[in-house]
Amino acid sequence: MPHFAPVRVRGGRRLHRLVRHRRRALAVGLAVTAAALVAAGPHPVTGGQETRRSRGHPVTEPMGERHGPRLVAAPVRIADAATVRLLRPGDRVDVVASGDGGAGDASVLARGVRVAKVPEPVEGSAVGGALVVVSVPRATAHRLVGAATTARLAVTVC
Repeated sequence: MPHFAPVRVRGGRRLHRLVRHRRRALAVGLAVTAAALVAAGPHPVTGGQETRRSRGHPVTEPMGERHGPRLVAAPVRIADAATVRLLRPGDRVDVVASGDGGAGDASVLARGVRVAKVPEPVEGSAVGGALVVVSVPRATAHRLVGAATTARLAVTVC
C-alpha cells in the first residue's frame, strides 16, 4: 500500500480550539440561537403602535384597574385597649365578636384584614376599649358596625 500524506481539513485547528474551550463555545452557540429566534419571531402585521414597541420588553402602558372588592376604612372599637397597643399599621388581624352569653358565642366577622391605622388613645377611654381602623370590603364593614352594637369585639393577630 502506498504512503499517503495526512488529510488536513481546512479550519480544523479552529474547531479543535473551540472544543477545548467548551464554555465559550456553548455561550457562542446560545447567542447565535437567541439571535436566530429573535430574527425568526413573529412580526406585527399592522403598522400601528405594536411596531414601535420593541419586542422582549415589558409593556410600558399602565395596567387597568383591578376588579376585586373595593376596600373601605372601617373604625372598629376593640374591647381590650391593651391588645390594640400591640397593633401597627399593616398588620393582619381577624376580628372576632363575642356575645354576652359566654365562651361559646364567639364568631369571626372578618379574616385576615389589614390594619390601616391605630389612632392615639384618648385620655380616660381605656374603660371603653380602643379604636382600630381596618381595611375591609364594604359588606364586611357593615357587618362590623352591626356587630359592634350588640357584641364585644376582639382581634387576633394573623
